[in-house]
Amino acid sequence: MGVLEGKVVLVTGGGNGIGKETALLAAREGAKVVVNDLGGGLSGGDEGDAGPAEKVAAEIRAAGGEAVSNSESVTDMKAVEGMIEQAKDSFGGLDAIINPAGILRDTMFHKMSESDWDAVIEVHLRGSFNVTRAAVELFREQEKGAFVLFTSTSGLIGNIGQANYAAAKMGIVGLSRIVAMEGERKNVRSNVIAPFAWTRMIASIPVKDEAGAQRVERMKNGMRADQVAQLAVALCADKAKDVTGQIFGVRGNEVVLFDQPRPVKSVARLEGWNPETLLDQCMPAMKADFTDLGATASVFPYDPI
Repeated sequence: MGVLEGKVVLVTGGGNGIGKETALLAAREGAKVVVNDLGGGLSGGDEGDAGPAEKVAAEIRAAGGEAVSNSESVTDMKAVEGMIEQAKDSFGGLDAIINPAGILRDTMFHKMSESDWDAVIEVHLRGSFNVTRAAVELFREQEKGAFVLFTSTSGLIGNIGQANYAAAKMGIVGLSRIVAMEGERKNVRSNVIAPFAWTRMIASIPVKDEAGAQRVERMKNGMRADQVAQLAVALCADKAKDVTGQIFGVRGNEVVLFDQPRPVKSVARLEGWNPETLLDQCMPAMKADFTDLGATASVFPYDPI
């Protein structure tokens, strides 16, 4: 028996990359799977295609599993509510949602258009709201349910050219934390994963120098989507009932637990602060504990394990 035996799981973005590997693994671990994928391009600018989701669902069925496909968009609440109903109609219920669906529209912030900002926020942050809000009442009523949402080190640490993506991904961290806190008494869990994996999203990032080319090659060979899928599936299992409100990373064969913002230093002045004393006393006292502006590669400079 697999760790998801008897469970019903909705996987968004299930036609490619992490979503595809997660859907296939969930089925191998015993779950009945609703495979959702709009079938659109990385920028989210086209109408989509039902083919990718159905291809993955057909692969699951061919291997002896149970799966149905859905090609609606996570940005549409009515469509997401329809995914929940599809799970209930097809398999009698829903136990977990894994939501890696996403797009990229990378550009330097001073060149970013409103449409590039809105599109990324809509898919990542609004999409995460939709899938959690559409299912949370069901999960509370049945007193069980798991959400696995996806953040990024672009938000947790930072990467140049991804202000829209970083903002959306940090919003997801906050959303997941509150869903976990509010759901604790009803056994409704929520965690987020920051994946390091070679997917078509990562493949779309421009390579501008030899160092970037080498970094991409390490990612391609050492950080695979199927490695991320292992944790996504595990977080939906009953054995993970005490795991909620956490931020994880998966980097090759390494699982990372990220800390969450907590005070690192405090400076007080009994007579109060003014701009001059803040600049002359407070900032110098805190400077040694400032977080530098290094990007993700500076925090994870070593090859994947």
